[in-house]
Amino acid sequence: MSPLADLYQLSMAYGHWRCGRHRSPAAAELFFRRGPFGGTFALSAGLAEALRCLRTFRFSNADVAYLRSVLPSTTDDAFFEYLSTLDASEVTVSAAPEGSVVFPRVPFLQVKGPLLVVQLLETMLLCLVNYASLVATNAARFRLLAGPDVTLIEMGLRRAQGPDGALSASKYSYVGGFDSTSNVLAGKLYGIPVRGTIAHSFIMSFTSLEEVQPREVLPLAGGEPVDLLALAVSWLQRVCELLQTPPERANRGELAAFVSYAVTFPRNFQGLLDTYCVRRSGLPNFCAVALALHQLGYRAIGVRLDSGDLAKQSKEIRRVLRTCGAHFQAPWFEAIPIAVSNDISEQSLEEFSREGSEIDMIGIGTNLVTCPLQPSLGCVYKLVEVNGSPCLKLTEDEEKMTIPGAKMIYRLSDAAGHPFMDLMALEEEPSPRAGQELAVRVLGQLGETSKVVAATVEPLHRTYFRDGQVCEPLPSLTEVRTHAQLSLSLLNPAHRRLHDPQPYPVAVTERLHQLLTTLQQASQ
Repeated sequence: MSPLADLYQLSMAYGHWRCGRHRSPAAAELFFRRGPFGGTFALSAGLAEALRCLRTFRFSNADVAYLRSVLPSTTDDAFFEYLSTLDASEVTVSAAPEGSVVFPRVPFLQVKGPLLVVQLLETMLLCLVNYASLVATNAARFRLLAGPDVTLIEMGLRRAQGPDGALSASKYSYVGGFDSTSNVLAGKLYGIPVRGTIAHSFIMSFTSLEEVQPREVLPLAGGEPVDLLALAVSWLQRVCELLQTPPERANRGELAAFVSYAVTFPRNFQGLLDTYCVRRSGLPNFCAVALALHQLGYRAIGVRLDSGDLAKQSKEIRRVLRTCGAHFQAPWFEAIPIAVSNDISEQSLEEFSREGSEIDMIGIGTNLVTCPLQPSLGCVYKLVEVNGSPCLKLTEDEEKMTIPGAKMIYRLSDAAGHPFMDLMALEEEPSPRAGQELAVRVLGQLGETSKVVAATVEPLHRTYFRDGQVCEPLPSLTEVRTHAQLSLSLLNPAHRRLHDPQPYPVAVTERLHQLLTTLQQASQ
């Protein structure tokens, strides 16, 4: 991973080395400037991956040979020799625990070490956390819209930006609150539950009942094999009579596909209903096969829709399932899960909620993994201190102005446990205490002092990397996911809402504000 850098990182590294500044102690911070998707928050993600890369950070002989070919021919040979000895053994990284809710302009990763190394790590760290945090946040928004009881399935593998993007999307969508993925490799690599059934192509590949082979299923309780096809055909007559739909309108190729799938997976039969007509074919055929399986002791696990008015159709399907369950004495039938897909977006989920639906599972691909509403989180990595002296990027746009100095970050919460402010303080300042009245300056309102009292005060960061090693036990992906959901649940609803949220205040201490003012005046 060491060559994962923009060329100018190497050019600057050479400049620092030539000036003898390469070992100067430095500190940098990674943050984003605006809440993604018009919200106030993001979920921090990608930390474990970044720490793994730091642990192995070094330039191989092949790396050094390549850098010789791209840097100017006048570059001193001793610089390349120095690069070959470089590692991250003198780097310290502190960060918000992965899965934490983080806010604009608040550093969620801090790096300290020799100036040259701190500079070289910039692009790699940005690359590893930018998309990870973006897609985790996007997933969290879908979860908040869907509510806690709907099963969410990530299915964006075929729409993602290449294999690496697809794997990252599966991994960090799970962190954001999705329950499973269609991506088999992601399941293998990360232990994420995988789900999937059949596509329209499987159903379309059948044209007649004669194609069903084999057609027998052993009853769940044991006994002689039963011809499932014949049983389903007989059930189709009864279902169509109940639903008052002509049995000849039910597509025979679709019935053959359903029976073939049920013979293969009698414990996991799920019907894709919209290859032809849902009401006249897909639903009657599914009910016939599901009732045939029920007669043999099995239960179908669900239906899926992939087109049309999904909310309206889900309600119609639920009505039919209830009718069949009551009439044919299969009470479990009315609770068969209904899954939907088809270019699902945030707007889709809002429409489901507004119109009411009977949807239990939602598969989301393109609008999750490509993040079309905001293709980048826009994280930046800024130097804040060199040789013990604070650094300031001064600009007329206050949003782009950096906050100087190595800092501690504190999260202030109210008596209900809701965070209400993040506070940045210089490292040498005493830690604020719960119940203490604090004089602070809120970013965007630096001209006035505010007084706040927190019920609880917690440091946002932990030290994760020191002396070339990860020094804090890293949670499993499932534990990161749990932490993310807890972090989201603690947010004040006014800050958590997805549209027109109340801005979340980020503040600096009076002492840090004084430093900022002094540096601004000195730069003018």
